[in-house]
Parts: sequence; C-alpha cells; structure tokens
Amino acid sequence: MKKNSFIQGAVIATLCIVISKILGVIYVIPFYSLIGEKGGALYGYAYSIYGLFLNLSTAGIPFAISKITSEYSALKQYYLKEKSYIISKYLMCGLGVFGFVVLMFFAPFVADVFIGDIKGGNTKEDVAFVIRVISFALLIVPILSVTRGYLQGHKFITPSSISQVIEQFVRVLIIVIGTFLCLRVFDLELRIAIGIAVFSAVISAFVSYIYLKIKVIKNKEAFNLSYEITEDEKKVTSKDIAFRLLAYAIPFILLDIVSSAYSFVDLSTINRTMVSLGYDISESESVISVLTTWGSKLNMIVMAVSSGMIVSLVPNIASSYIVKDYKDVKNKINEALQSLIFVILPMTVGLSLISNYVWTIFFGPNSSIGPLVFSYSIFTAFTMSIFNITVSTMHSLGHSKMVINTLTSGLIVKIIINIPFMKLFNYIGLHPSYGVITSTLLSNVVVIIFNLIFLKKKLNIKYKDTFITFIKNLIPLSVMIFVVLIMKKFIPISTSRVMCLIYSFVYAILGGLVYIIVSMKTKLVYNIFGNNIINKIKTKFKIN
Repeated sequence: MKKNSFIQGAVIATLCIVISKILGVIYVIPFYSLIGEKGGALYGYAYSIYGLFLNLSTAGIPFAISKITSEYSALKQYYLKEKSYIISKYLMCGLGVFGFVVLMFFAPFVADVFIGDIKGGNTKEDVAFVIRVISFALLIVPILSVTRGYLQGHKFITPSSISQVIEQFVRVLIIVIGTFLCLRVFDLELRIAIGIAVFSAVISAFVSYIYLKIKVIKNKEAFNLSYEITEDEKKVTSKDIAFRLLAYAIPFILLDIVSSAYSFVDLSTINRTMVSLGYDISESESVISVLTTWGSKLNMIVMAVSSGMIVSLVPNIASSYIVKDYKDVKNKINEALQSLIFVILPMTVGLSLISNYVWTIFFGPNSSIGPLVFSYSIFTAFTMSIFNITVSTMHSLGHSKMVINTLTSGLIVKIIINIPFMKLFNYIGLHPSYGVITSTLLSNVVVIIFNLIFLKKKLNIKYKDTFITFIKNLIPLSVMIFVVLIMKKFIPISTSRVMCLIYSFVYAILGGLVYIIVSMKTKLVYNIFGNNIINKIKTKFKIN
C-alpha cells in the first residue's frame, strides 16, 4: 500500500465515493419500480432512525481515529497510535450493541412518532419491523468504521475508499435480487421485501470489513508496529485516550446527527402538517420518500465530492496543525472551499435544470411530486457540502466546543421554522415541501456563516481569494445555464426513459464542456488547481 497526498487522497476518495453513490442511484431504478412510493417511505423510515443511531455509535469515530492516528504518527508515538486503535474498537463495539438493543426495544415507539393515528399508508407494525431488522447493522458497521479511520489516519486512502465501493456493490446486489425474488417470485408482502433491502446493510458491511482486515494483515510493515515505548507515552493512560477519542468524535457525531435530525424533524412534521393543510396522506408520504430516500440518493452524488475531500482533508490538516504549520492549514482550507464550489455548483444547478429528465430516468414519468421536490431539494446538497467541509475543518483544528454551538444553532433554526415555512409556502400558492427545503437551506447557511467567521478570527484566515474565485465562477456557470436553457427550447419533453437518458447525457456533456472551456478561458481552473496539475492533464489528453 502507498500513502496518498492531500490532492491524491481527495481525488481517490472522491472517485470511489462517487462510484458508490452512482451504484446507489442506479439500483434505485429497479428498486423503485418494485416497491413504489409507499415502499420508499417505509425504507426511509427505517434508514432515518437507523442513521441517527448509527451516527451516535460510529459517525465520528472514523474521523476521530484518523485524526488521532495522523497526530501520533506525526509525533512518532506509534505505541499510542496502536493503543488508540484498540481502545476505539472496544468503545465502538459497546456503543453498537447499545444502539442495537435500544432500537430493538423502542421500535414501536419510534413508529408511533412517525405514523401516529394516520391511516391509509404504512402501518406502525410495518415501520417497527423494518427498524428492528436494520438494527442488526449496528453490530458490524462500528468495527468497519474504526478500521477505515485507522487506514485513513496513515494516509492509506485507497483501500479505505475501495472498501466503500465493495460495500455498496454487495448491498445493491442484495437489495435488487432480494426484493425482486420476494415480490415477483415468492409474492411476499411489501414489508418483508423492505426488510430484506435494509438487512443488506449488515451483509455488505461484513464483506467490506473482511476486505480491510486482509489488507491490514498483508501490509503490517506499513503501520510501524515495531516500536519502543517512550517515557512520555507511558504517562498516557487508556482513560486519557478514550476521552481524547470521544472529544474528537463528538463534533463529527453531532455533524451526522444534525443531518439525521433534519430528516427526523421532517418525518415527524410533514405528515401531520400536510394533512392539516388538506393534503392526502399518500402525497405527504410521497414528499417524505423524495426527501429521505429517492431524492436524497441523487443528492448524495453531489455530496460525494465533499465526502471524498473530507476523508483526505482531516488527516492532512491535523498533521499540519500539530506541527504548527499554520500557513499550510490556511492554504488547504481555501483550496478545499474553492475546489468544492468549482465542482459541485455546476453539478447542483445542472441537475436542477434537467430534474424532470433525471427523475424520469430513475423513477419513471408517473410522479408529479418527485421532479417538483427534487428540482429544489438538490440545492441542499450544495449547502450541506460546504457545511460539512467547514465543520470538519473546525473540528480537525480542535475547536469542538464551537462546532457544537454552531450545529445546535442550525438545528434550532430548523426546528423553529420547519412547520411555519410549510404553512407560509402553502399560503402563497407554492407546495409545502418547498417550505421544508427552504428551512433546511437556511439552517445550513446559518451554520456555514458562523463557522467561516469563527475560522477567520482564530486563524486570521482571509477568504478574499475564495470570494473572488466564487464570483469568477458565476461567469462559466451563467454561460452553462444559458446554453442549457437554449437547448431545452429545442429538445422535446419525453416520458421515455431511454430518450430522457440520451437527453440528459447531451445536456451533461455540452453543459459540462461549456463550463470547463469558459473556466479555462477565464483562467479560473488555473487559479484553483494550479498550472502544474492542469498542464499535466492537458498533456496527457493531448489538449493544446
């Protein structure tokens, strides 16, 4: 195994995460046709509460063990590095078992929160069943997360990233084949099919973990396991390491908890509010299925870019900060923000502009709610990506208390304005789902602004170049939008999945080419990625 630099790690992690997300989107086509919007809502109920408990037990640990491993490696304290890894495994096993037990016993209570006394959709018994099935994943995923973090901390990004692709591939295979056999061959009820789909998380995680263990065993010499314990290391107790791990993990846990909590707030308010506004329960569950299941899967393709960047950013910033290389830290923060905006802004706007075609490709032409909600909800992927980068950066620099404060502020804003915004948008003649999405966007923006201001004060970091880059970014973006809108005037609306796929491909290629060409003409690409990288790419592809 070879260690990866910041840019190499970011690219590798991003590519693997994008592949994973693409797999996660492709399977939706047959899965959606099999289970429909009712099944999608049931699937969303299970994954929403599972995600919340998974975040409680694992979310911060990959980044915490990555951060602590990179710090101890930079200081050449290899004994403490290995001791941290062992302690984190025991800690995560305990939290995983705790989460499993809680979900098993309290599944009916959670189902009642989601469904209440509303009739006509999924039953409380169905929701409780799928929650209990998916709870088994909490027994294996925590160990997998720790192992990934351990490898990332050594800057071995490649095997960790490949394991995500393996996990997703196995999961998708089980979901599609299992659901098909259940519904079309054995003619079993919908909740059994969803149960099989969510149980795929258990099997896929186990396969991915076996892959990583084989990698670690075969490359033992790469982990500096032959070491002598120093006197300073002897003074550090297991309790000290455990507290340090938790201190590092908590803000990351809160980051993912906030994401899950946003969904939880939506799940616990959308049905009741929309029904009170005169909408049918089937329509409100359709909105839920788009926001928590179908639309969110498409959003994750955009967010994969920030996820890949964070995987590489955390150990690199942590190792620079621990040796007081503050100039490198500030450069990496601006570099991450600029490259993130450059990549995901056109992706977000482009997907919104062709939302009807994209939705038809994956879910068919039968839903009027899907494209309507997705065309706006895709922008939450943009704000959430920047949100994730700023929070991860602050935490990597040890400002955990402020991270907690900003995350809490964002969640409070979401809780306060969610229902009022649904009613407000309905009052002005727009769909209530727009109110839900707007409340999420505003909550994210609040957190982003607080975080950027805090980083500026603490590091004396200047965002002038990033702001100028963002303004310049609007030039190729505007040209791309103009070209896409012109194309839409001449390309007919179609309900055929094949034609929508062809149209989307044409939009993506031409829109992307226009964006890249204008970016190169305005020197924007060179300003963000540097002359060396761009010239190497141009040479490789023989571009003048």
